[in-house]
Amino acid sequence: MNSYQHTFHIPVMGLSYTVDTPIKIAKYGITSVVSIVQDELVERARKYYSSLNNLPFTPISKKDPEYRSKRITAYLNLSNELVKRDFEALKNDPEELTKYARMLPGNVTLEELRANLDQLKPGKIDVNIMTKLDRQPSENDDMLTEASSAVKGFADSDLEASIVLSAGLNPRLFSFMENLEDFFPDGNGQIKKKIVLKVSDYRSSLIQGKMLAKKGLWVSEYRIESGLNCGGHTFATDGLLMGPILEEFKKERDNLFKEQETICREAWERMDKLPAKGLELLVTVQGGIGTSAEREMLEEMYDVHATGWGSPFLLVPEATSIDDQTLKELSDAGEDDIYNSGVSPLGVSFNTIRNNSADQWRKQNIENGKPGFTCHQKHLALDNSVEKTGICTASVKYQKRKIEELKSQNLDPETYQKAFDKIVEKECLCDGLSNSFYKKFNLSARAQNEGVSVCPGPNLAYFDRTYSLEEMVGHIYGKNNVVEMERPHLFIKELGLYVEHFEKLHAEADDSPKTARQLKKFEANLLAGIKYYEDIASEICAGELQKFKDSLNEFKIRVQPEELITETV
Repeated sequence: MNSYQHTFHIPVMGLSYTVDTPIKIAKYGITSVVSIVQDELVERARKYYSSLNNLPFTPISKKDPEYRSKRITAYLNLSNELVKRDFEALKNDPEELTKYARMLPGNVTLEELRANLDQLKPGKIDVNIMTKLDRQPSENDDMLTEASSAVKGFADSDLEASIVLSAGLNPRLFSFMENLEDFFPDGNGQIKKKIVLKVSDYRSSLIQGKMLAKKGLWVSEYRIESGLNCGGHTFATDGLLMGPILEEFKKERDNLFKEQETICREAWERMDKLPAKGLELLVTVQGGIGTSAEREMLEEMYDVHATGWGSPFLLVPEATSIDDQTLKELSDAGEDDIYNSGVSPLGVSFNTIRNNSADQWRKQNIENGKPGFTCHQKHLALDNSVEKTGICTASVKYQKRKIEELKSQNLDPETYQKAFDKIVEKECLCDGLSNSFYKKFNLSARAQNEGVSVCPGPNLAYFDRTYSLEEMVGHIYGKNNVVEMERPHLFIKELGLYVEHFEKLHAEADDSPKTARQLKKFEANLLAGIKYYEDIASEICAGELQKFKDSLNEFKIRVQPEELITETV
């Protein structure tokens, strides 16, 4: 990486928060990730930005064959066109070029930048899909699943970028990708459409990497994300912490590369696609990073190639699309306001803020005796317990049916209320995570639900106002500091979240031997992680070393079995 490129990226956030982030900031060389799950959102974003830039817009109807993939392709192509146009304009604009120079790591002058314009590149327009969102649609004879149609939309675009696959294995999707030429290297080892796996531990990375390699699909980057100290859906490990996970990646990176290359080469030879040159394999990390010192520690100690900064950019209007009301909710949120909830219809834990506008909308529906949401997007209609074709657990139809079943059980009031609350806690995320874009630009939401769902990570609590793009990028590189309140170290914050999760698992555990083994494994991993941090404390936390060690000891006491505590005393 040359000195004129950034060493961070902005991960995908929600559906609408980063849907237009590349259009806004890629001209400054900053890479960001767009969700391509919601085709209605990207189609309306294409219409908005076409109008804003006086470009022709031809709508893609739901009656068109494969309309989802076509909408996605059209929006990505428009985004690419606008980024290229703005980037070329920037190179001839002294004010914009100066801003570009000020935001780069190190101290780059305008004169130096002008002398090296050929080394400047716009940020990438990367895309993300959750592989779990793979409903089989039934309308319009479009036989592609939702995940496959999104991948096809990306593959058919003119982007040279990456697709970030998150939320685990999807063999059906991997097989579909095997038929798309842009995912394979050319003779020089260049891949037009790269694959990034978002992972939470080494073992799952190895499994997915091998599965893709057998199909000749090269994983260009393993993007490690904290299982709990992240925004949106959370996928807790079995007590494995970020530090030990990064250490394992560092030690095994060469083996991972060699194993992946060996398997891929066998597939490439079989397909007659063997490249003349080798490929690169990057390791990056994201989730809860909040200071320049933490970024430097991750880059230097674990040799990661880049870091991801998500939640802080929710408070940067130049980078993300968030309406004023939601922006205030985010900037006002403290540690106690951000919590791990059960609002997602996916049945996966979801980080959000208490009493946000979507939550208020949900509660109002319950008070009116009409819990649930009208389901018109159906992207999360994945539950088969009520209808074989699938239904969303946040929908009116699903919740009405489940409440009727609950009433027939003649439960005591306390038991009934707990079960009722669990049914009605689900939110419509298809609308909730899209509505902010519509509100921001005064567009009709076209939905019964106008609430905005929010999905920040716990790290947002330490950023308490809106920031300019330059302020936030300067903070990342240590040119200034925008965090004024006391904040725990990245590793300590994640450890605390895992200890809380462990205590919750204990409280809800049954008496089965299987559960006992799972808890024992979780406990052992936590204690091993704490021991690892104790051994390297001076290397990762030179500033407030005693505070770091005290926190480790506090959490060890909360995790440690009673007999070990007694022995220690």
